[in-house]
This record gives sequence, C-alpha cells and structure tokens, in this order.
Amino acid sequence: MVLNDLFSQDLKVVSLGNQGFADELKSVGVEVTHLSWEPPARGQVELIAALEQLSHREDIDAANEEAFKRYAESQPVLVDIGRAIDVIAGMTPDTILHAGPPLTWERMSGPMRGAVIGALIYEGRATTPEEAEKIAASGAVTFSPCHEHGAVGPMAGIISPSMPVFIIHNQTYGNDAYCTLNEGLGKVLRYGAYSNEVIERLKWMEKVLAPSLKKAIRLSGGIDLRALIAQALHMGDELHNRNKAATSLFIRAIAPYLIRAELPGDDLVDILNFINGNDHFFLNLSMPAAKAMLDAAHGIKGSTMVTTMARNGTEFGIRVSGLPGRWFTGPAQMVKGLYFPGYNEADANPDIGDSAITETAGIGGFAMAAAIAIVQFVGGTPGDALGYSRRMYEITLKENPYFSIPIFDFRGTPTGIDVRKVVETNILPQINTGIAHREAGVGQVGAGLVNPPWECFAAALLALAGEYGRGGSGQPGSSKK
Repeated sequence: MVLNDLFSQDLKVVSLGNQGFADELKSVGVEVTHLSWEPPARGQVELIAALEQLSHREDIDAANEEAFKRYAESQPVLVDIGRAIDVIAGMTPDTILHAGPPLTWERMSGPMRGAVIGALIYEGRATTPEEAEKIAASGAVTFSPCHEHGAVGPMAGIISPSMPVFIIHNQTYGNDAYCTLNEGLGKVLRYGAYSNEVIERLKWMEKVLAPSLKKAIRLSGGIDLRALIAQALHMGDELHNRNKAATSLFIRAIAPYLIRAELPGDDLVDILNFINGNDHFFLNLSMPAAKAMLDAAHGIKGSTMVTTMARNGTEFGIRVSGLPGRWFTGPAQMVKGLYFPGYNEADANPDIGDSAITETAGIGGFAMAAAIAIVQFVGGTPGDALGYSRRMYEITLKENPYFSIPIFDFRGTPTGIDVRKVVETNILPQINTGIAHREAGVGQVGAGLVNPPWECFAAALLALAGEYGRGGSGQPGSSKK
C-alpha cells in the first residue's frame, strides 16, 4: 500500500551532475532541484592519479608554507622611477616587453599589435603605422614577456626602452618589480590605440610626469604600497578594476612631496589633475606590488602555489612556484561583462593583460566582496561579488594576513592559488578585467568577468606529478620552457 502511494504522488526529483537530465524532466513538468556537481579533476583518470600522488605530502605542504610565508612577509615599497632600458634586466634598444606568456608578432592579437605599433612610433623608430608593422614583422624587434623581466603591464602590457617605469623594491627579500605609469581610460596604448593624442600623452608622461614624480618619490623616502592596498580594501576597492580609494590615498601620500619638489606651477597643477582625473592610476602600482610579493615566492621546490596568471590576448598562461621557468598555457577566454555604448561582444578581443597578477596575490576578483560597487563596472550583482570571493577560499592555501574583507568580519582575502585544489574542485580563479577592442588602434570597449582556461592547471598538475610525484610519470602537457 505504501509503495502504491509513492508512485501515485507527483515526482519531486533531485538531480545530481548532468544538467541535461534535469532539463528533460523539467520539459515534461517534473519539479526538479538540480545540484551542480562534477567529479574531481573532471573525472580524468590521469589527473586523479596526479592528485593522489601530490596529496598529503609533508614535503609539498612544507614547500607551500615557505612560498606563502615569503609572499606574506614581502613588503613592496615604491622607491623610484627609471627608464626601462636603464633599470630592467635584459632590456636592449631592440627589446619590447609584452603582457602574458611568450608569443611572436605573427600570433599577436589586434590590441597588442596596436600597442607595439604605438611603441615603435613613440620610440622614433617609425613614423607611420605601416612602417612600424614592417619593423615588427622583420625580426628586428625582440619580444619578451614582462613577467620574465620582473615587470608587469596592464592589457597589452607593452614596455619599450624609453618608457618610464615605477620601481618597487621588496624590502624583505631584495627583489624589484617594474610597471609603466597608467595613462588613464579610453584611447590609450595599453588597449592598442596609437593615435597622435596617445603618443603626445606618452611623451608628456616621459618628459613631465615621470621626472616630477621621481623627485617626489625620492623626497618621500619610499611609499609603503602594501599598507595603501590594505587600507584601500577597507574603503571599497579591490585593486584591479576599482582603484578609486587607492588613487586618492596615493595623492595624499605624494602631494606634499610634489610641492616640496619645487616644480613649475603649471606642471604641478597638470600632474595633480592628471592623477586625480584617473581613478585607475594606482593599478600600475598595485600590479608591481603584487609582482614583487609573488616573485619572492617563486622557485620554491615542491610548491604547488601559482605565482603568475597572465594573458597576451591569444593565450592565458600560469607559472607555478615549484616549476620555475615554465609556462602552462591555454586559449585566452572571452570576457563576459558590460560594454560601452556602441560596442558588443562581436567587437571584443579575448582576455589580455598582466593585471591578473592582482588575483594571483589575493586581491582583484578574489576581493570583490570588499568592493561590491565594482559590479556597476564589470556586471553582476552585489550577491555575485560576495559569492565570487567566498568561492575562492576553496582553491587557495590561506587567508591573507594583511588584506582583509570588512563584510566578512575582516576575514583575510583568499590567497595562494593551489594547482591541486583548482583541479580537484573544478573551481577556476575569478578575474575581473577590462575589455579591449579586437582591432588595433580602437581601445577599450568595456569591462567584465572571466576565468582562466582549465588546460593551464591540468598541465601544471601533471608536470608537478612528473617532477615530484612518488612513482609518478606525469607529462608536462602544454607547458612551455
């Protein structure tokens, strides 16, 4: 009787895993509660074996403790500004650094090609875009990733020899990191624009802005960027796409020294107006600060901690502390977000830029819960912002000892992406970012959210298993040396 009663009732189904099964039931009027679930490592036997090799190992745990400790103890301080060729190791008159993993001119996306064209015009090596393209394609220019020279660059990430760069010194471990000065939004070199106004702005930054800031920074004795980042997180920034508070804090820190530098009155006004009118100015400080901290954690044998996430508009690449000198890549993904009037997804280039170094360091998309207003720029809801940050705790080693989220009772931001956890949980890092037009010379067209490709982490896990797994025979997959 009980069994007959059961079959006479309306079905109420809990579906686990396959969304298609739930959809079929819903199509015939069945009430379904679907639970999204995937087996660890997406059910791939080779990856599951690698996870088993790398789990519950004291040597790997100790290596991750050391890598995280070196990151956490790092104190990045803005100490100077210099010319790229004078301060960045490996730069030559023919070198142009770019965002993301290695690539050639032939494989560069539109915005990166546009930025290279602009850089060659800026350097005086070309007078027209056509001439610049010929030089870039001729082999006369050496292209190299910023990350392989202690540097980072937003979006296209181009650094050419004459460009002024911030110098960030890690006072704990002695390493330096570099980044160009932020141009502002709109038609700018980092988004692939190279019109006369772009070049003129870069020249003003080289001749006026950089020397003036250099004097002020030296007079200040150095500016503690970690402290500014920690404070800005409590004021509504996440330090990737929202830098309003951090830029304001920087103005407060640098303004007295700009005045003491005895600059020409018109220059002082122009400089303060330029920084004040550019809410993203601090991005080019948060990025090298993160880079300086993470570089100190790179090269720890056995560590599964990710120390780089970067995109070149063609590929997305990661680097892992325990596998120095190697990139693990996959195709750059399309960003989902909000577009400026007149643009849509058809105009967008795939994900690009070194600015994902902020997420790698536990800020940016990992700290969106501290900057709920960011959803007005990148899309989503306040609830989404909270959810993204909560989810990142599942794939990271620890809570950040310095960067915290007020709405989470000042819980430290999720920090230290663990390759093992990404593959085991199938949760990919959350990144918020700008969107560049796919064609050279146009510029920014929006902002949004994106995740790295799965392939990066799967390949890194197999390489780690091959390197450190007991009895493992994992292969590097799509890694690059």
